Amino acid sequence: MKRFTQVKLDAFKEIQVEAGVIVTEFNPANPVLDRSKILCVTSGGITITCKPTYTDYFSDVDNVPNNTMEGKQVDDWECSLSATILDVTSKNLKYQIGAADIDGSDSTRVTPRRDISLSDFTQSLWWVGDKADGGFIACQLLNALSTDGFSLKTTKKGKGTSTLTLMGHYSIEAVDTVPMNFYVVDGASDTTPA
Repeated sequence: MKRFTQVKLDAFKEIQVEAGVIVTEFNPANPVLDRSKILCVTSGGITITCKPTYTDYFSDVDNVPNNTMEGKQVDDWECSLSATILDVTSKNLKYQIGAADIDGSDSTRVTPRRDISLSDFTQSLWWVGDKADGGFIACQLLNALSTDGFSLKTTKKGKGTSTLTLMGHYSIEAVDTVPMNFYVVDGASDTTPA
């Protein structure tokens, strides 16, 4: 008998499924997907990271081991969203380049700039993905700006791909607000297999 080769009873309901979408607007309180707000077509999934950096104030204190919990301090959070995207639009290029402008008289032209403007930071972007129980998981990235620029890889008889990497940024107006939020909403129906 295998006593510990088990899975929790509600595991299926809690699994996140499929790649989800990156959208420019989303309201978790009214979770309706407006397909016109989908930012891009992705391939290979979407990677979301929210990683803290720490200082250990007890690391140089005699007779106290490193990584003692009372001496740990969160310094910052590095929050990002990245994906391989397939569609090339002026809007996507602007997101990928970061410090760039879409020409006001010629919307086909995107021009990088040497200076950065606060308007280059997207107030918020969202990733939203399904849960197996019919619910959803959402991640909001605040003050998003491209940190890796634009690159396009083409292939013979294949699709071109480019990488979108957006980093969330703190604001001087709210220095304690971490630039990422998460929402986990359970579905209403019970889809657990019998």
